[in-house]
Amino acid sequence: MNDYLTKIGEVKSVNGNVVSIQLSDNIKSNLPVIDGEVYKIGQIGSFLKIPLGYSVLYGLITQVGAAAIPNQILDDFVSFNDKHNSQWVNISLVGEQIGNRFERGISQSPTTGDVVHLVTLKDLSTIYQGESKNSSIQVGNISSSSSLPALLDLDKLISRHFSILGSTGSGKSNSVGVLLSAIKEKGFHNSRIIVIDPHGEYIDSIKDSKGFQLRPSHGKQKLVIPYWALPFNELMLIFGGNISDDKSEYIREKLVSAKQESNRINAFNVNAELITADTPIPFNIKKLWFELDDFERRTYKMNDLKDVTELEVKGDFEKLVSNKYKAVSLGAAGPFSNKNAKGILKFLESMRIKLLDKRYSFLFKPDEYTPDENGKTVNDLDKLIFNWIGSNDISIFDLSDVPSEIMESITGTLLKIIYDTIYWGQETLIGGKNIPLLIVLEEAHNYLYSDSKSISAKTVQKIAKEGRKYGVGLCLVSQRPSELDSTILSQCGTIISLRMNNFSDRNFVKGAIQDELQGLLDILPSLRTGEAIVSGEGVRIPARIQFYKLQNAIKGSNPFASEKWIDSTIHNENEYTDLIKRWRNQSFYRKDVENE
Repeated sequence: MNDYLTKIGEVKSVNGNVVSIQLSDNIKSNLPVIDGEVYKIGQIGSFLKIPLGYSVLYGLITQVGAAAIPNQILDDFVSFNDKHNSQWVNISLVGEQIGNRFERGISQSPTTGDVVHLVTLKDLSTIYQGESKNSSIQVGNISSSSSLPALLDLDKLISRHFSILGSTGSGKSNSVGVLLSAIKEKGFHNSRIIVIDPHGEYIDSIKDSKGFQLRPSHGKQKLVIPYWALPFNELMLIFGGNISDDKSEYIREKLVSAKQESNRINAFNVNAELITADTPIPFNIKKLWFELDDFERRTYKMNDLKDVTELEVKGDFEKLVSNKYKAVSLGAAGPFSNKNAKGILKFLESMRIKLLDKRYSFLFKPDEYTPDENGKTVNDLDKLIFNWIGSNDISIFDLSDVPSEIMESITGTLLKIIYDTIYWGQETLIGGKNIPLLIVLEEAHNYLYSDSKSISAKTVQKIAKEGRKYGVGLCLVSQRPSELDSTILSQCGTIISLRMNNFSDRNFVKGAIQDELQGLLDILPSLRTGEAIVSGEGVRIPARIQFYKLQNAIKGSNPFASEKWIDSTIHNENEYTDLIKRWRNQSFYRKDVENE
């Protein structure tokens, strides 16, 4: 009886993976009732099935109406229209059921005349509930039936990378929060997840998370990224100023010498010949600045440049105060200028300003990670990395206070430190092969934009291409996929597309999914908040799902004017006086201003 009720039409044309179906003349309603459930025929994103002997083919509806009529019979359609049902649908074949087992892909194709049926809840249960309980996470329900859970394959999400894409207000941040919470609810003992959060949206919303901030609030830790862990070129970019290659090489050599000396003093046991300017070994950058600056300012008693003149003012490397020598004489007698000076005083002044800038203290004043005046270091990189990824908590890096001009460098450096740790530890018990790592990149388009040559883009490209070999998975989160590096997005095995209004963004996503499902993305502008089209490795079959609503809502990055403006508090001039003091002292804290 059910077979009779579910029969809706027959196959009229097969073109590769796309099947054109003409609906039956016998359909009495587009809303048939089967076993007490109401089904709507011809919904984009819903399924139809084609029984073929012992197997059943399943297809996803991608087109409905006149657009679904095959071109080869379109000319004859008018003559058929008076006698036959004029409703057509196109489906893309996505999987096959043999017995009670469902698998992606098909072993055979239908032919013209094969009967097409509606897919019932029982059929959907066979498809969606075949996931392994250990490796699947539940993030919502199938849109066509609230009783069917939406499951994602965690193993394939991480090992093949994935992306979450959607316009502002589409529920993108909530989806990320639901996914992370679903992972934690599995009760894993050794999960490793880090979230790069440029706007500080997640740090107070995700349970069982460890937060790192430049200005730590209650219960959070201070984020420090030691300058000595930055690659040489990134460190130079932070200081700014255009210097020639020979001057840059001179500074590089001095920096290598400083790292080699630190290696000796701290007994790091690194082969000195292997130490480069990029090797993450602590050194005192103020001391390096002072030595470079001192050499530039020296004057000599004689023209042979052997004896340095006496100091007029003794400098202080800790306070970044230069030594002052007797001025060069304009006559034939001394003091004489240093003819070997490299002419880098302008660059060194830029360097000094950055070292004094409190906005950069997380880089240049990393607590307990800077060598003292004798070159000894209290803590090394191992403690920092352990604090970041050594626990079962989700580590959230709030970068909202990082100066915008160095956001790409800092993001890239943080990722490079973590990825290099996983890479060089691949044969250890804590390497990525034994404890995989998931990296979530929120607002990825801001630092992974197309044609970017930054360290963040290069590092993420490397992770996207090679990370799966070492147990590192990526999750790209973006509201502007068209601005993302296409190389990186193409490596994502699963794409979760929420509501997307921008035409160029939709077209960009279409290019990243299989051809036969591209038409499905035309419904993206009409999706509800929190609703998504999911395709790729992470799902057994492409699906339209509704994400759960996170109980502890993700904090938005923008204040709501209607809530703030209704406040009746009267602010006097003293508040603005306090504000200006904070600005001038480069501090967000009142106590720092009062102590000045």
